[in-house]
Amino acid sequence: MAPPLMEKLSESLGSPEPAVRLILSVLVGYPCALLYRQFFFHQPPTVIHLYHAISGLSLAAFNFGTQLYHSALCVLVQFLMMRLMGRTITTVLASFMFQMAYLLSGYYYTATEEYDIKWTMPQCVLALKLIGLSFDYYDGGQEPSKLNEEQKRSALANVPSLLEVIGFSYFYGGFLVGPQFTLRSYQRLVKGELTDCPGQPPNSVIPAMKRFSLGLLCLVIYAIFSPHYPDSYYLTDEYDAQPFWYRCVFILLWAKVILYKYVSCWVIAEGVCILSGLGYNGLGQNGEHQWDACANMKVWTFETTPLFTGTIASFNINTNAWVARHVFKRLKFLGNKLLSQVTALAFLAIWHGTHSGYLLCFSMEFIIVNVERQAQALVRDSPLLTRLANSPLYPLIYLVQQFIHWLFMGYPLVPFCLFTYDKWLRVYSSIYFCGHIFFFALYLGIPYLRKVLVPRKERSEKKED
Repeated sequence: MAPPLMEKLSESLGSPEPAVRLILSVLVGYPCALLYRQFFFHQPPTVIHLYHAISGLSLAAFNFGTQLYHSALCVLVQFLMMRLMGRTITTVLASFMFQMAYLLSGYYYTATEEYDIKWTMPQCVLALKLIGLSFDYYDGGQEPSKLNEEQKRSALANVPSLLEVIGFSYFYGGFLVGPQFTLRSYQRLVKGELTDCPGQPPNSVIPAMKRFSLGLLCLVIYAIFSPHYPDSYYLTDEYDAQPFWYRCVFILLWAKVILYKYVSCWVIAEGVCILSGLGYNGLGQNGEHQWDACANMKVWTFETTPLFTGTIASFNINTNAWVARHVFKRLKFLGNKLLSQVTALAFLAIWHGTHSGYLLCFSMEFIIVNVERQAQALVRDSPLLTRLANSPLYPLIYLVQQFIHWLFMGYPLVPFCLFTYDKWLRVYSSIYFCGHIFFFALYLGIPYLRKVLVPRKERSEKKED
């Protein structure tokens, strides 16, 4: 008996079948968007919701078979909570607890020691979408004076229908890998408002193809180089036997390559959103039409920034914005920005999964970001370091910055990708915990350097501020 088509295709590509199904499903979003533009743009909202629901559910079934019931159940429960419990804080809390509990239960019962593409992957995207929906539904019942501009834009004035929530949840441009978007944005798409030519499908084919081409390039880069930088190499005796400098450089190159897996999927999916119109973001400062409403990556910034904060700001943008909007900013009542930041990062760690590697990764992100901010303040306040940063030597300094930047971007990614403590502990031991030592030394050394490099007058003014 001949092997099934997908099995043959995955063998010929040298990739696992779930990965092949996933990338094909993301690519299928383009013909889905074209069909929407050609045949459904002028249809009534009910027809459009039905189209988005059927197409999205079909992709879910293609990838996960009968396990799509997990997402369907969560959508139904979310709808019933909004209908039965109303615009109350109880609805928000119930939604948060149910969606996160269901997601974490899924992680627990399906967990392995490797990254698997299974129903929990789109479920983590859906969980944020549905929790955000409950916040927006709650905000719609509040006095406008109590909401900030961001909350006003996403607040829901009316109760959405079940079909509307299903279409929003399973929209082919965001169900599998994101990006995050609000129901208000989806409603504007259905009404035909997200277009640069009112009453007609948007002129978004060229912007969409640009993102598709860029995403395809990133996918090719990943396909070519990832076999040379596998996660499993960290756990071999060959890696342990390499010189220290080689092990460090491997981490640097591995980090660059492994992240293209995420970059390629997000940029290709963004192209689908642009093609449908969901990516339309109005006019820019110079009157040009913008298509970055669903941008999950700033690829140029990602490639060129020498800063950890620059990479974080350019990577998984919509998820970070969601956490900032619904976790960090809503913890304002705590009166402690640092505590809000820690809580937001802890939420991100738990949302990613139950493995210890996630918690360690985001703990290190917190430390790295705060040390980098201290270092930036030192350079800004020190006349000597400011002159050096603006001197002809800066290209050389930039190269050193990039090396340090990507070495220590890869450092916290090791536990993120290896998951369990026995694996990431082995890798860190092999490189003598150099990242921990480096940032601990900076944390202790920067205050001393301020005393040496920053004039006393500047230090006094900072204390007064």
